Amino acid sequence: MIGPMETLTARRLNRATLARQMLLAREKADVVTAVERLGGMQAQEARHPFTGLWTRIEGFRREDLHRALHERSVVRGMMMRATLHLVSAADYAGFHAAVDPVLAAALNGRGQLTAGLDLEALLPVARTILADGPRDFTALRALLQEEFPEANDRALGYAVRTRLPLVMVPTQDRWAFPPSADFTLAETWLEEKDGGKGASGDPAEELVLRYLAAFGPATAADAQTWSGLKGLRAVLDGLRPKLVTFRDEKGRELFDLPEAPRPEEDVPAPARFLPDFDNLVLAHADRTRLMAEEYRPRVTTKNLRVRATFLWDGLVRGTWQAETKRKTAVLILTAFEPLPEDAIAALTTEGEELLRFLEPDATAYEVRVEDS
Repeated sequence: MIGPMETLTARRLNRATLARQMLLAREKADVVTAVERLGGMQAQEARHPFTGLWTRIEGFRREDLHRALHERSVVRGMMMRATLHLVSAADYAGFHAAVDPVLAAALNGRGQLTAGLDLEALLPVARTILADGPRDFTALRALLQEEFPEANDRALGYAVRTRLPLVMVPTQDRWAFPPSADFTLAETWLEEKDGGKGASGDPAEELVLRYLAAFGPATAADAQTWSGLKGLRAVLDGLRPKLVTFRDEKGRELFDLPEAPRPEEDVPAPARFLPDFDNLVLAHADRTRLMAEEYRPRVTTKNLRVRATFLWDGLVRGTWQAETKRKTAVLILTAFEPLPEDAIAALTTEGEELLRFLEPDATAYEVRVEDS
């Protein structure tokens, strides 16, 4: 007879997720391994994954990610939630196949803008243009509108962005991409990489397993929030023989990989800084393992901006921003509630190191802690 499921407290879930997200201690890992362990990294803006890797990898340098991008072992393209992510070349095809319904839904969700578009005519033309060489979307839209003069140019661009597997072409810019980067066909960019081979199993199942490895234990709703996919309860039910299950304090069923780390509640969690849009704060429907629900609107704004946050004792305690004036780099921490002195000391030390990473040419560094 099977006994009752073990209940995992919010703090135990916190430590499990932090362990998988390389946030209990910086770890010795190369960029590709880290990006794969993290289940990909949100890369809506080019600079943020650099900070995300700095806070997780021991001795990380900016050139490490530059090198991985230029060697094509890591790529940037539309993925989960129809947003830009970094994923490894080996993961690209499988991840993209799994989230294809999300990308299709994103296009369909703009029905008024895209009404009347003939994808069967459009996509081969776009593919031919991109086969001739990378293009940014301003140039690509202009060329497409020459062929489809009656269509909305924004609709043309968004249709190509969501319905063709594309990756962005890195440059020597500081954060590896200019504000308006060129795109190219993934099959061209990855022609000699594992990412061109596709997944061997069911893409949705593989994606869910990777999600649990990076963010579990988690509910079906959590996995759907992270990926943008619907119907993942059925996928998880099909995977039950490979998984273990728990309950959270609200009685919800949690799924996990049998050998995944689930540290005890009293494992220390150091001060850490997360960049804007970090997946840690986006990967669960219920985010109380990371922050009080009342603080969630202060992290994710009404216009869907996800602010940079800092962690103390494993929890999101506030937001941060950096600015540089006259060679002085300043880190401003806005705490959700007053912080104890030991937290301020640890965050100040870690914050000064963050500033040195972000602004190596500054001559002075300052960390300010403010209450909201």
